[in-house]
Amino acid sequence: MTEANKRTLTGKVVSDKMDKTVTVLVERRVKHPLLGKIVTRSKKYHAHDANDEYKEGDTVLIEECRPLAKTKAWRVIKLIEKSRNI
Repeated sequence: MTEANKRTLTGKVVSDKMDKTVTVLVERRVKHPLLGKIVTRSKKYHAHDANDEYKEGDTVLIEECRPLAKTKAWRVIKLIEKSRNI
């Protein structure tokens, strides 16, 4: 896959308990096919975090990459917003 056509998603880190891996929750809003109402759909992705620098609550940008583990085929590329937890 070339650099130009890698998919990117924005989401919130919901878990950083694993070594070099974060779980990112990506939410998208879609129109319900029958009701016509806007509903929120969400999915969790495991993303590679080489330096363990991203913490729970951070908003990050992830990009698709080659499979790095059984469930991990995304890589965190940058921090968008730091968590406000004190």
